[in-house]
Amino acid sequence: MEKKVYSRTIGINDSISGFCPGCMHSTIHKFIGEVEEELGIVERLVRVEGVGCCGLGQKYVTHDTTLAPHGRACAVATGLKRTSPDSIVYTYQGDGDLASIGLAETMHAANRGENISVIFINNAIYGMTGGQMAPTTLLGMKTTTTPGGRDPEKKHGYPMHMCEILNQLTAPYYLERVTIIDPASARRTKAAIKKAFQYQMEGRGFCMVEIVTSCPTNWGLTPVKALDFIRENMLKEFPLGVIRDHGCEKSGSSETN
Repeated sequence: MEKKVYSRTIGINDSISGFCPGCMHSTIHKFIGEVEEELGIVERLVRVEGVGCCGLGQKYVTHDTTLAPHGRACAVATGLKRTSPDSIVYTYQGDGDLASIGLAETMHAANRGENISVIFINNAIYGMTGGQMAPTTLLGMKTTTTPGGRDPEKKHGYPMHMCEILNQLTAPYYLERVTIIDPASARRTKAAIKKAFQYQMEGRGFCMVEIVTSCPTNWGLTPVKALDFIRENMLKEFPLGVIRDHGCEKSGSSETN
């Protein structure tokens, strides 16, 4: 069989997705592919992947990728951007990778104002490794490590709000939380990803787009019920919106998309 060759002007190949039914990684990869084509940066784009389900994305994108050790994506992206400043470098990380083992790398990259873009997938659980509690797991939410539900009285802690945490730092340029539970929110998510890349192209500094997503497999829900769970539970804990956008402040506009 003749091997397919994909043009480097196309952001994503035509492989059939291997993600679970209802998983939102596929849609997000589609948006990244569309954005890089629209901006004409396929040749310049470099992706640094966290481990777990996020690390599967290299099967579907046509631009350069590298897999970072668990939690170290922002550190690896920092090195890539500093040594290849003309590249557009972004990380693609889950909540366990970015907010747990990688919390220090994330915080310090943001605090330094590194000129990278971070795509943060928040599905409130460890996906590939078996459904353990993550830093963003909701109170009362059952996981394999909190079978009775996340309980602060049992020293399980509370959900971490990464956009708000990073907003306490001076350097970050753009922080926004979005989701893709319907067409309107999907359009806003694509626009946010595009903005994060555009700001990097302008040399503005650290940008992060947090995407509230589902994990039907580990939540034990159907894809449709998982969407309901996001609406009824996740978005109450993680409200959508722009947390910080210095670009809009400088232009005098409050519009985000």
